[in-house]
Amino acid sequence: MTNPIQEAQRLGQSVWLDFISRGLIASGQLKQLVEGGLSGMTSNPTIFHKSITTGTDYDAAIRTLLESDPHIDTKTLYDRLIVEDIQMAADVFRPLYDATDGLNGLISLEPPPELAYDADATIAEVRRLWRLVDRPNVMMKVPSTPQSIPAIETLIKDGVNVNITLMFSMKHYEAVSHAYIRGIAQYPNPGRVASVSSFFVSRVDTYVDRELERIGTEDALAFRGKAAIANSKLVYRRFREIFYEEEFAAQRTRGASIQRLLWGSTSTKNSAYSDVLYVEGLMGPDTVNTMPLETLDAFRDHGRARPALEEGIEEAEQLLAGLETMGVNLDAITEQLQEDGVRAFADSYDQLMAALEEKRQIV
Repeated sequence: MTNPIQEAQRLGQSVWLDFISRGLIASGQLKQLVEGGLSGMTSNPTIFHKSITTGTDYDAAIRTLLESDPHIDTKTLYDRLIVEDIQMAADVFRPLYDATDGLNGLISLEPPPELAYDADATIAEVRRLWRLVDRPNVMMKVPSTPQSIPAIETLIKDGVNVNITLMFSMKHYEAVSHAYIRGIAQYPNPGRVASVSSFFVSRVDTYVDRELERIGTEDALAFRGKAAIANSKLVYRRFREIFYEEEFAAQRTRGASIQRLLWGSTSTKNSAYSDVLYVEGLMGPDTVNTMPLETLDAFRDHGRARPALEEGIEEAEQLLAGLETMGVNLDAITEQLQEDGVRAFADSYDQLMAALEEKRQIV
């Protein structure tokens, strides 16, 4: 039977899981997924909130930590829990990381989202967590806010693996890719640094569709569910230009790895669309697609792997031009998406701290 994950690999795309939980790791399910072709993992405060507050997977660990230090504060408790999770998952992925010379077998950890607009605080916290986890196959997440771009360059220059997140536009992508190139140019052993640029997908359709429905014409409604993939395809074309032409040539000669594009937010938000829309439509070389469990299961069940990313580029340009003609301001929408994304992760982090404080009182 055909394994769509392995078919995607043959087309040059790695499939990662956008989820983590202690139960997934301890049960052996993560190891089974890796054996089936899964090659990496991403996490964020929303995921940890869901994992820690659902069920009892973390109760024993919380009890143990409280017994060893009854006065441990909630932030430190969170630190200890997530660092253990990331370390355990990194150890599951380590053989793959070694076998692929650092291309895959990577797992991402996100610092508190409240730091998204403070480069110095981001650098300090990323360095702290990087040392604490102490695994070569961890990636530290940094958002692509304008304030964080200098942090990306500094951390890459320091040899830290970085997953840059919350990109929604060509402007975001170009700032991130050039920060990576500047950073890697200053690192003496560039082949040992891994970085991906996480470009978010489905939320673009959610916001654009809302505008199209407000316009309400037949032409406008016909554009629904198409902007996100068109937007992503044009960014992929720019990625190929940057990393396979002159802009990266000097670093490629030094042995630096390209900064792969990672498609994030690839679960389908609108039930009228295919549940693998943002998987099948964004497949191609030098990319990663990170999926929540439900989307991964759907792709394994009925997904089809085909090289879609370099198809329909002219149509993608025409579609985005058509949106502009209709009065849909994609630049404004993508800036709003980034702001809302930072806020959503910050809210999840605050809810997680509150839930952990409540949990420590009852375990």
